[in-house]
Amino acid sequence: MFVNWFLEAAKWKHLMSRIESISFYRAIESVFCGLTLAIFTPNRLGEYGGRVFFLSPKRRIVGVVAMAVGNIGQLVLTNVFGAIALSAFIYRFIDLDYRLFFAIQILVVVFCLFFIVFYFNIQWLNGILLSFKFTRKYKKFYSILGRYRKAELFKILLFCLARYVVFSSQYFILFIWLIPGLHYVDIVMMISILFFVQSTLPSLDLFDVGIRSVTASYFFGYITNHDIAVIACTASIWLVNIIIPAILGTYFVFKLNFFGTPKSN
Repeated sequence: MFVNWFLEAAKWKHLMSRIESISFYRAIESVFCGLTLAIFTPNRLGEYGGRVFFLSPKRRIVGVVAMAVGNIGQLVLTNVFGAIALSAFIYRFIDLDYRLFFAIQILVVVFCLFFIVFYFNIQWLNGILLSFKFTRKYKKFYSILGRYRKAELFKILLFCLARYVVFSSQYFILFIWLIPGLHYVDIVMMISILFFVQSTLPSLDLFDVGIRSVTASYFFGYITNHDIAVIACTASIWLVNIIIPAILGTYFVFKLNFFGTPKSN
């Protein structure tokens, strides 16, 4: 869990390098504070506020845009790996006409290419926003999108990939421990599908364990009948990755000065 969120802190520090120089400790503070506020807001929107309040006031809105770039990178990997895993799942467990399956494969390829191309050309979003008259007056906030070149975006994507490997490993370790005999490839496939489905559903972190458990129970039901163990794995990861960090983050929330910079220790 700490490796997971320390990697996120390193990514956040890297994203901020073009906006405001922050120390690694300050990045850790902002990440854990964001986790605390995220559990009370739909789709983790509070995480944006929790992080940017550790920046100077005039750079907070720009910080939201930079954080969105990092989140888009994470979403790209979740969608690409999830779509590939879902394709493999359909091939293994769903009996489809070969023409329909072939059409699905084409859709998967187009879907993955769309996300990859969009991410590495995220400056297009800057151009799209500039094309609308009512958004032009806010260009000083989102113009940072034009600063991210492909090499920079690739570095950010490597941070995202490292995190993806870490939290996938958390699930993998628990499933191997609690449900012996599962094939490793099947576990990896189901974990990727689980992340993919979760990313598409609206949720509230505080009660997200129900959605996670139902989704995991359904898909893992194709490879094991140990429903209780699957739910236990999912609930454990929810507790370790969401609830415990949110509790730890309350310390940093109390340090927060919402109208200026964080209070000194």
